[in-house]
Amino acid sequence: MPPRTRRMPFPDVVIERDTDSEQSSSEEEEEDEPAVLVESENEEKADEAKKKGKAPITISLKKVCKVCKKPGHEAGFKGATYIDCPMKPCFLCKMPGHTTVTCPHRVATEYGVIPAKRKNTRNGLEYAFERQIRPRIPPIKPAYVIPDQVSCAVIRYHSRRVTCLEFHPTNNNILLSGDKKGQLGVWDFRKVYEKVVYGNVHSCILNNMKFSPASDGTVYAASSDGTVSCTDVETGIALSLMNLNPDGWQGPSTWRMLYGMDINAEKGAVLVADNFGFLYLVDTRSNNRTGKPILIHKKGSKVVGLHCNPVQPDLLLSCGNDHFARIWDIRRIEDGSSIYDLAHSRVVNSAYFSPVSGSKILTTSQDNRLCIWDSIFGSMDSPSREIVHSHDFNRYLTPFRAEWDPKDPSESLAVIGRYISENYNGAALHPIDFIDISTGQLVAEIMDPNITTITPVNKLHPRDDVLASGSSRSLFIWRPKEKSEPVEQMDVGKIFVCDRDDKKRRKRKFGGESDDSDDDRSIPKSKRFKSQKKSQSKSSLSVKVRR
Repeated sequence: MPPRTRRMPFPDVVIERDTDSEQSSSEEEEEDEPAVLVESENEEKADEAKKKGKAPITISLKKVCKVCKKPGHEAGFKGATYIDCPMKPCFLCKMPGHTTVTCPHRVATEYGVIPAKRKNTRNGLEYAFERQIRPRIPPIKPAYVIPDQVSCAVIRYHSRRVTCLEFHPTNNNILLSGDKKGQLGVWDFRKVYEKVVYGNVHSCILNNMKFSPASDGTVYAASSDGTVSCTDVETGIALSLMNLNPDGWQGPSTWRMLYGMDINAEKGAVLVADNFGFLYLVDTRSNNRTGKPILIHKKGSKVVGLHCNPVQPDLLLSCGNDHFARIWDIRRIEDGSSIYDLAHSRVVNSAYFSPVSGSKILTTSQDNRLCIWDSIFGSMDSPSREIVHSHDFNRYLTPFRAEWDPKDPSESLAVIGRYISENYNGAALHPIDFIDISTGQLVAEIMDPNITTITPVNKLHPRDDVLASGSSRSLFIWRPKEKSEPVEQMDVGKIFVCDRDDKKRRKRKFGGESDDSDDDRSIPKSKRFKSQKKSQSKSSLSVKVRR
């Protein structure tokens, strides 16, 4: 005989709603569901209910802020516009008292920036610099050439998000790309359809790569699997030069990942740095590691960037998660022997010497600041200027890095992707910004309606007026639009979409698995491009240029 259970009456449920939530519209149905707060009634009613054996439940469907969890306001995307929480500081400049929409730095990037001045000094180093280097820099700043139109693209080229880009040193049409899965892509963007992906180079994130100064067909790469590889671009055959994890996975406390990398051509050495703050040297002639690891940043902190000075390669610039960028002399480098320590308030994503003279420094920090030092021969206690720019990202994106234009002789133009979206005809787009670092002015912001994902990886061509961008798993090539040329829709034939058959062939060839879990929801499909060609207006892009 089954046991008898005593029936208990179900408690009363009272639902309270906001007046706004009672209204129904198509816009509100698209929004996220409001947070639900479950509250009990007042103590008197609760006591009475307890005596009766049942406690009523009051469910209050009141809209609350997703950031501070307080009622009375909302935060998040409303259509294509992001609304800040008024209880928190501005997301852009990190200062209280206003929101991101009304932030003065968003209205004008040059807000609060002191332009560069011409300084006369008797410093001997600066005098030698003026005599030897300055004649190569024109006294009048030339007009900027902005690649503002998408010329061609390959959609869903990689199986995971793009992490780094590099142009071929001699062939102007070859672009190399690395992704989160450790694959290396080689793409001839003039022929569009000629592309290949080598999946046997690394087993984890390919963080950085550089071409060999001695051979334009060899590329060195550093990966999060703790290895440095030397790969033949034509055949895809990779040789491992250094492996910091020979025993495999032994836990996160011992697993070493390589991030920053650069090549010192004079010494014939590849310099790489890991996630524990150490620097390693690999001899390119013997393809073996030389010397002992050198602690160049706080122990246990990630060193994400290395850059050798283009004029004096013995000067090394490093940056890391310990909130510092440091300048070293490779000839006498050891723990604590840095020449300058450039302090930042948060993690430093990148740090680069200027490409022509090597006397300037440009850093990108997680506090939404671009820091510029006008001269390494002057005072390095504080940056010459700070430019507020939106590049504070989440963990699922490749870090934003502001890079110099290698063709700009005035050393004043930099390119970087933007994190905060802009409302473009009802769509939330993330532009790519060209900034004059000498004044802080926004020279141009380029965007395309077909690119709805964030574009954190950008690389300017060292010889041509070309910009390569990596957005999610796709690659885009930008070229300047001729003034005399009418604005037309981008040719769909110049957009190559990688289908699933390519992924299956790649899986069979390299024995890997195709992972589509990365951010690719907003990448348009081939059918979408064809439909957009009919429905969109003649102009397929939006570019704002400020002279």
